[in-house]
Amino acid sequence: MKNIETKLIWSGDIRPRVHGAVSLPVFQSSTYEYSEGGSYDDVRYIRLNNTPNHIVLGKRLADIEGAEAGLVTTSGMAAITTTLLTYLKAGDHLLAQNILYGGTYDFITKNLPEYKITYDLIEGSKPDEWKKYLKPSTKVIYVESISNPLMEVPALNEVVKFAKENNLVSFIDNTFATPVNFRPPEIGFDISLHSATKYLNGHNDIVAGAVLAKADMIEKIKHNLNHFGGSLDPHACFLLQRGLKTLALRVRYQNESALKIAGFLETHKSVSKVNYPGLESSPYYKQASRFFEGFGGMISFEVNVPPEKFIKNLEIPAYAPSLGGAESLIILPAKTSHAGLTDEERKKTRINDNLIRLSVGVESTEDIIDDIKQAFENL
Repeated sequence: MKNIETKLIWSGDIRPRVHGAVSLPVFQSSTYEYSEGGSYDDVRYIRLNNTPNHIVLGKRLADIEGAEAGLVTTSGMAAITTTLLTYLKAGDHLLAQNILYGGTYDFITKNLPEYKITYDLIEGSKPDEWKKYLKPSTKVIYVESISNPLMEVPALNEVVKFAKENNLVSFIDNTFATPVNFRPPEIGFDISLHSATKYLNGHNDIVAGAVLAKADMIEKIKHNLNHFGGSLDPHACFLLQRGLKTLALRVRYQNESALKIAGFLETHKSVSKVNYPGLESSPYYKQASRFFEGFGGMISFEVNVPPEKFIKNLEIPAYAPSLGGAESLIILPAKTSHAGLTDEERKKTRINDNLIRLSVGVESTEDIIDDIKQAFENL
């Protein structure tokens, strides 16, 4: 299988099929019969991430991302925190993109120092500046393929090159781009992370995470995850695997729809700025065009009208956190995804009170645009 559409349906499947079932059953068993040999991590037990549902899902996710192996977790933050704490210890130093999902930003800036791990924040698109932050203790460089919520695209090739030249482990959160649009291991990233709650599942009905990397790295991360306890429930594994089957169909439609909506927003008098890497006006358009097969379903924009009144006038997008599902969702990052940042931190990262983030679902593009028009008109 070489094409992602086929991999999303069949990669990693158990053969022969379990009692002939075309869909992998939910193995709702916490424990399994003991078999001789192996280590503690090989004992068959849900917390040890080695049930049939975990194994098949890990293989499928790795295959579609272009990685050797994969691991699923209870949330995107479980994937991020477990993996960072696997590759960082007391005395180590981290370089991280300065615009990140609020939970990740909080963990790096508030929690890691408690473990005596230091950090510096870097501009993802300015590789010439990174060297000055490098220390003998630097071990990891961390970026997002499309940053949350400003839709910035870092200098992806330069991150990989910088990591290799300086013996760093390169991390990338690929949630916004998805493996349909971009597969980081194919250009040399060491570790890909996802909040599988979002596009991978696509239906706003589970919370999950994923880590994708070389097999030896996944084994190392899995050992820590087994101790931290962030194992995904088998039924959630089943729902995630089911959601994956339509990933390519959903994402390609969302790519197309979001590009049209972003273009409309860019021309509206009530919108002062649009952040979307698929717009030719975006400073990240050339970089995104070089690496991505689509620009994603996420848009953020600043309005010159009361933002909450505008949002409450909308009929289609739900005013709710999260993203990447079949349903369009809209939020104010300053009050939700990045509420944990201080006023000073939000100012520094340009996440102001008038910034709105829209996750474009699979509804009619025309209906969403008409809804946005009426929401502005009825202020």
